Amino acid sequence: MELVNLSVYYGPVRGVEDVSLYVDDGEIVALLGANGAGKSTLLKAISGIVGTKRGSIKYFGENFAKTSAHQRVIRGLVHVPEGRRIFTALTVRENLELGIYSAKLKHGQRTERFDEVLEMFPILKEHATRLAGMLSGGEQQVLAIARGMMSKPRVLMIDEPSLGLDPQKVDIVYDLLEAVAATGTTVLLVEQNVNLALEIATRAYVLQQGSVALSGDSSTLASDPRLSAAYLGAESD
Repeated sequence: MELVNLSVYYGPVRGVEDVSLYVDDGEIVALLGANGAGKSTLLKAISGIVGTKRGSIKYFGENFAKTSAHQRVIRGLVHVPEGRRIFTALTVRENLELGIYSAKLKHGQRTERFDEVLEMFPILKEHATRLAGMLSGGEQQVLAIARGMMSKPRVLMIDEPSLGLDPQKVDIVYDLLEAVAATGTTVLLVEQNVNLALEIATRAYVLQQGSVALSGDSSTLASDPRLSAAYLGAESD
């Protein structure tokens, strides 16, 4: 997937402007930046939740910039939003089943996919009949990711997966994201914890006031003084 000069405006207010980036199959790419830099807006634009003013979203030879959000999910673009957005009054299994209705799978294939996802996320196996609202915060985040994987996405976009989790649960969630990427699914990750994101991602883009200020491989960005400047809103010497 590749974005070329993508811009999003909320009326006269700029959300993101002229953002260009790419992600490869099975790669974990991080979107970094201070609060309000445009990271979540960019994910919403890719998934079709918000419209774009100009630019293109190139996805396997097609421009998806004007494609409906529903069609993007069917074609393999899945967005796990900040805050998990699971259905707490439904069971774990029912939440997972909601994630598969967007995929063009027959009944037998759906059952097979459910079993595959539980194997991928064994922490959910013992809780399949439990109400999602009874899960811990970490388990709910795992459920949100697992629900996203039910439709066999080619690109999984996830917004702030470590938010509100203790370090042990964060480690579990990030181990699972690496397992997701190992299946060939691309992971586009928005993460406020810079060090954590750079540990797992192969590359990263740093947004500042809605535009890409820095990009490169994670090891190079980790030692770049301009990274801190992007978060502080200052300019590096």
